[in-house]
Amino acid sequence: MHRPPAAARAPGPLAARFAAIAAEGRGAVAPFVTAGDPDLATTLEILKALDRAGAAVCELGVPYSDPIADGPVIQASYTRALAAGFTLEAFFAMAAEATAAVTMPILPMVSYSIIYRRGIDRFVADAHAAGLAGLVVPDLPLEESDLLDAACRGADLALVRLVTPTTPQARAEEIARRSTGFLYCVSVAGVTGARTELPPGLVERVQWLRSRATVPVLVGFGVSTPGQVAALGKVADGAIVGSALVRRIEELSAQGRDGIAAGVGAYVADLVEAAR
Repeated sequence: MHRPPAAARAPGPLAARFAAIAAEGRGAVAPFVTAGDPDLATTLEILKALDRAGAAVCELGVPYSDPIADGPVIQASYTRALAAGFTLEAFFAMAAEATAAVTMPILPMVSYSIIYRRGIDRFVADAHAAGLAGLVVPDLPLEESDLLDAACRGADLALVRLVTPTTPQARAEEIARRSTGFLYCVSVAGVTGARTELPPGLVERVQWLRSRATVPVLVGFGVSTPGQVAALGKVADGAIVGSALVRRIEELSAQGRDGIAAGVGAYVADLVEAAR
């Protein structure tokens, strides 16, 4: 399985993680889970289970009342977490416990509105203190990202950027050049949600992005099965799996904290095996 030397040039803990996975000859599986769904104590156990399953990194969704690109499954999980009393203070406390207990880097996926309201410097300082590896900010325009980019670089945090199917080529090339940690390639136009097939043209787009990016390229939106992960492993550096995993957490809710963690761990272990 081809893995480019660019993976070794990613900053911070993400560099070591991607390099180790590349050395094993496999693609990176990057799960997404919502922090606080059903509660933060369960999220902590889920993160430990994902780490044991071999996840490369984990995106930890910060609940927001007005999500931009999240489909109904993730929106519902945000609603549940907020209704359960989610707060940023509790989130950062849990994140600190998680980063001390796992080897995989953890990155919050967070709306820029939340960062801006808390204050860029304060949010970045809190993320750094909690041991987080970087930020994924899906609604931050490239032209308005300089302040957050500088703050992240100063704290040795990655700032992961997204490219969508509708991003013009010149803009996509600039985003690829400026993304740190990894580049998030959105596979489809629209919102998140599991899909049965990978969209046409994705392979060519990923190949083009990898020729421009200096960090690994991971593909997300619609990825849910071992077969899709295996197919993406032939062209991308990894796959991001979100809605399918969040749905499983909801389906396993009656089994309690240990049952949820065991169930999602087994699911991600199958995806990791498919990425070999």
